[in-house]
Amino acid sequence: MTANLDMIKAKYSTFKLKVQETRKTLGRSITYAEKVLYSHLWDDNFKNFERGKDYVDLLPDRVAMQDATAQMALLQFMHAGKKTTAVPSTVHCDHLIQARVGADNDLAEAIDENKEVYDFLESISKKYGIGFWKPGAGIIHQVVLENYAFPGGMMIGTDSHTPNAGGLGMIAIGVGGADAVDVMSGMPWELKWPKLIGVKLTGKLSGWTSPKDVILKLAGILTVKGGTGYIVEYFGEGTSSISCTGKGTICNMGAEIGATTSIFPYDEKMANYLKSTKREDLAILADEIKDDLKADEDVYLNPEKYFDKVIEINLNELKPHLNGPFSPDLAIPVSEMKNLVKEKDYPDKVSVGLIGSCTNSSYEDIDRAASIAKQALSMGLKTKAQFTITPGSEQVRKTIERDGQLKSLTDIGGVVLANACGPCIGMWKRMDSKTGERNTIVTSFNRNFAKRNDGNPETLAFVASPEITTALAIAGSLSFNPETDFLINDKGEKVKLNSPYGDELPKNGFLEDNEGYISPSDKYNSIEVAVSNSSTRLQLLEKFEPWNGEDFLDMPILLKAKGKCTTDHISMAGPWLKFRGHLDNISGNMFLGAINAFTDEAGKVKNYYTGEYKIVHEVAREYKSKNIGWVVIGDENYGEGSSREHAAMEPRFLGGKVIIVKSFARIHETNLKKQGMLPLTFANPNDYDKIKEDDLLSLLGLKNLKEGEQLTLLIKHSDGLTEEIKLNHTFNNNQIEWFKAGSALNLIAKKQNS
Repeated sequence: MTANLDMIKAKYSTFKLKVQETRKTLGRSITYAEKVLYSHLWDDNFKNFERGKDYVDLLPDRVAMQDATAQMALLQFMHAGKKTTAVPSTVHCDHLIQARVGADNDLAEAIDENKEVYDFLESISKKYGIGFWKPGAGIIHQVVLENYAFPGGMMIGTDSHTPNAGGLGMIAIGVGGADAVDVMSGMPWELKWPKLIGVKLTGKLSGWTSPKDVILKLAGILTVKGGTGYIVEYFGEGTSSISCTGKGTICNMGAEIGATTSIFPYDEKMANYLKSTKREDLAILADEIKDDLKADEDVYLNPEKYFDKVIEINLNELKPHLNGPFSPDLAIPVSEMKNLVKEKDYPDKVSVGLIGSCTNSSYEDIDRAASIAKQALSMGLKTKAQFTITPGSEQVRKTIERDGQLKSLTDIGGVVLANACGPCIGMWKRMDSKTGERNTIVTSFNRNFAKRNDGNPETLAFVASPEITTALAIAGSLSFNPETDFLINDKGEKVKLNSPYGDELPKNGFLEDNEGYISPSDKYNSIEVAVSNSSTRLQLLEKFEPWNGEDFLDMPILLKAKGKCTTDHISMAGPWLKFRGHLDNISGNMFLGAINAFTDEAGKVKNYYTGEYKIVHEVAREYKSKNIGWVVIGDENYGEGSSREHAAMEPRFLGGKVIIVKSFARIHETNLKKQGMLPLTFANPNDYDKIKEDDLLSLLGLKNLKEGEQLTLLIKHSDGLTEEIKLNHTFNNNQIEWFKAGSALNLIAKKQNS
């Protein structure tokens, strides 16, 4: 039976009326994304909101948190003064499990190593009425798709790949923990009204081309920042040929183009998935309003009238892709990789092929990859590269074990890892290479920034479908094109792989598995959440100080970041994940990966007052000890990547006041605002070049901080000359109050206690 069915029934009972009111208000046909957004207005305040400009209060249906981000989110929620969460919420233990040798050993070690954190998350979940998924139960986005996502709903999750639920027709948005606190506290959740990109899919996938290739192609078109401020809405006859989980794959990796979220219209594929995952009751309800769980007809006939951008992808012509290295938008058709390997001098040997993860671990994904494995075995082939399989959930793992796919994949040389995120997020202990060794890996994951997978800056990671990844692991060559190329088997014969095949859903149904789930308790008041003062993993939070009402004067530059500065550069994952609940300790990783524009060196900066170059956090702590606020300067799309709010909390904790960049990624800019920081952009991006290492910066006009008005930055150069430049911001009146209060959480606590 569907979780929280009564809540969904209540939503559906008013959905049609709210859609009608939206049409009346706008005086036109409406897109599917607009239907879902307007049906979740906080106060049913129907207005013709201006896309990309107006801030709107919304009421999401649920919250989901993975274990790395849940620690800080729930530590903040403790300060909100609430007895229980206002909406259904869940915690999923998937990020802290390191991939080493295989599922059983890795899971046992993770449970032992992270006992303190898991105990904390379980107890605090019980205290506040939150559902808790134990380690090993599955990856958050797969578990949400299997259990909680529903057509026409809205959720937020403390992970950038929350949009995975768009595969079930849900608006699902990745956020920072402070946003989750808003929703769990029963407060309105604020979003800048998004623009819309319509992606029309025509034709039908076939051969080696998979749903993954749709988003790999789109990433190549839009780049990593091309979706910023947009919802991507898919439509066209091509959508109906893609499975529900395939749609999820596409939506999931929409995070890599910076999109607010991505969504598909409800269709029969989704209904079939709901039935297969024991939610036939939900499928029946959705079918009753199915005409409203898609865009109006005129939207499909005249998309240019309703979307800010329209992109068409012909699935008949779409080719398999490999995206990378070091950026997920470098889209390369597999057929062109052979020439590119020679041109770019990429290591042709594939060291490791990795399939699974939150974006490609469905039954269909594994079945299609297994079909390649079965062929290989029959032809006398095994993998030349190391090969790993990461199931998305215990439900999927048990089912593919029953149906034989796991055996086929392990028989060709594969190793089954835990149902967790490990190799995708730096929680992968590689045994085959050393840091600094240049090598190539191919994955069906979603993100491939430098050091992302294994901490090695010389690992070139290429993103592909599970099918292509499996084929390249068998070939052991990045140049291999399975559509045209032959392999030599163990008898010296030339053989060729046929295109993959697989079932979207298991013919015999999924093997249910809820053993890893602890449902919310109604006895939360009796639960004590203890955090030891001597803990290195957990630390209770102290509130940030409010703004003192004065301009920020003569601030030194802690760091001027050069080029790409993602949340991984600002707050590394990998071994640092274990400190996600301890703000002081994790702040030791601040900006370790960022390139200092003045020295071209990563992780070290100059103390303005002593002239010494030290690790970034050390200099920041020296400034903080003397009550000296500091500034960070950044490049384009600063903070791209994950929803990692530590990338905002650490600078705030260590005394930072202002972040000034050419442009921000959406989630990170919001996270900075939530923590009481000032995220600002150069009115003239070329002014970035004016900032020198020994400058002192003063931010003027803070007393008159107003929506839509610029601020002035006074630059004092070391030669005594000064100049002024203009800075832009995106604060609205409510967000300005966050800044004045010292953080959004401070404001929530103040309202709760007043």
